Amino acid sequence: MGFGERLVAAGEEFGRLCVGIDPHAALLAQWGVGDDIEGVREFARICVEAFAGHVALVKPQVAFFERFGSQGFAVLEETLGALRAAGTLTVADAKRGDIGSTMQGYAEAWLAPGSPLEADALTLTPFLGVGSLDPAIDMARANGKGVFVMAANSNPEAEAFQMQSVNGATISQQMVDSCAAYNDSEGVGHMGVVVGATVAHPPKLGALNGPVLLPGVGAQGGTMDAVEAMAGEAKQLFFPNVSRSVLAGGPDVAELRKRAVELAIRS
Repeated sequence: MGFGERLVAAGEEFGRLCVGIDPHAALLAQWGVGDDIEGVREFARICVEAFAGHVALVKPQVAFFERFGSQGFAVLEETLGALRAAGTLTVADAKRGDIGSTMQGYAEAWLAPGSPLEADALTLTPFLGVGSLDPAIDMARANGKGVFVMAANSNPEAEAFQMQSVNGATISQQMVDSCAAYNDSEGVGHMGVVVGATVAHPPKLGALNGPVLLPGVGAQGGTMDAVEAMAGEAKQLFFPNVSRSVLAGGPDVAELRKRAVELAIRS
């Protein structure tokens, strides 16, 4: 199965939810671990124990590992490897976007089987045009993996830009439509998009036929009801993304797992 179909199957088994692993300084302090590489390692280890085999999708935020340099990437490698060994799907939230051989390099780093940083999916930024992302899109398709392209983000700067109309359609809608063209009409495509759960005027998503990741649920004000309303009849493709509202339950493994399991949509 391709990534889209595997994600839908995981959603049916565990409920539709993507849980972040975000070891930023405030959470490390709240958990009582150091704001250092050992604290990040312990934070990630606890998250893996809590979520592996219990949620549909886990999203490590690369920036919070990257700030510790090579040691942080080593912990990220361990984290992705442990989740993969448990059979839990991962999306590396790296937001990569470039052209040509540079984009190919990013694709090989995050989506090539056997790569140290191998994930099941990768977030991408399409400012240079969705077509510039082809090396990652093609590698994902060839290896049963997926990508999530930023399409409608909820921060004010993004909304002001992405809601501008060009040739009769918003930039956000054009991003979604460009992504839809990559997905086959049969089955569930590997080309997904990111749409903020708090976006006031979300793009039309009915023709995408691929997964939709919806950050902003919980601490940022987004609700599960908003996710359900946006999903319509394609609800199996919509995965709300939560981080702080679940991670606030740490470092207790049982509490972290309980929060994630309770939030997952099973309808």
